[in-house]
Amino acid sequence: MKTLVAVVQFKSSTDKQENLSRTISYIEQAAARKADLICFPEFHMAFSPAGQSPSELARIAESVDGNFVTALRQAAKKYKIGVVSAIYEKAKNSRVFDTAIVISKAGRLVSVYRKLHLYDALGFKESRKLMPGKAIEKPVRTASGNIGLLICYDLRFPELSRLLAIDGANILVAPSGWVQGPMKEEHWLTMVKARAIENGSYVVAPDQVGNIYAGRSMVVDPFGKTLLDMGQDEGMQVVELDMDNVKQVRKSLPLLKNRRTDVYDLKVRDL
Repeated sequence: MKTLVAVVQFKSSTDKQENLSRTISYIEQAAARKADLICFPEFHMAFSPAGQSPSELARIAESVDGNFVTALRQAAKKYKIGVVSAIYEKAKNSRVFDTAIVISKAGRLVSVYRKLHLYDALGFKESRKLMPGKAIEKPVRTASGNIGLLICYDLRFPELSRLLAIDGANILVAPSGWVQGPMKEEHWLTMVKARAIENGSYVVAPDQVGNIYAGRSMVVDPFGKTLLDMGQDEGMQVVELDMDNVKQVRKSLPLLKNRRTDVYDLKVRDL
């Protein structure tokens, strides 16, 4: 099975409605190019500058049945295209969840994942504004494939990608806002490729560009071949994924099968 996936490299403004309008336009463009799925980066609801307080960000946040997601669901249904998006979701204590969602071609909200690993590293402290999630979201079956969600900093924790792959994911989608800095692009390229190779999975990694972000949105195939690298160009690209390639790679390089589960095992505990 082959599927067309649109990847959007986005420079978010601080204006949520402006970002939503641009998002709907990209959905329409992707549908016109016959894409089955369109993937947006982390923080594409709005850019949160360093000087913005947690309470100011909390005022931007919405629930998953709020206006932002409702508009995306309506667009997905209208244009018959799946959507992966990321929002600031209302939480508590003036902090918000960094939440990725999957919307089906029929406009149904089929997956909600709250970022587990907050970027409290390299001079940043996301936990000042964000609340960590408490659960891994099971991969969801879509017209494009079985999508497993992770977000940005989650890429540095291979356990999450592996658990999603064990649970049936053959496309790992990682909406990201990868911050610029020394060696950061090299880390990004390495992490995205590693997660694809070690799991025999496609990795679709749409990234923010501009502001403080590195760009380089990527799609990598299950054997580690880079199918897309958007550099610093804002916009949208469409890539064809051949899902039979996942089966072929996992058969010839059976990393999931060859795990020594008699010696070690990864399990998701109930929360």
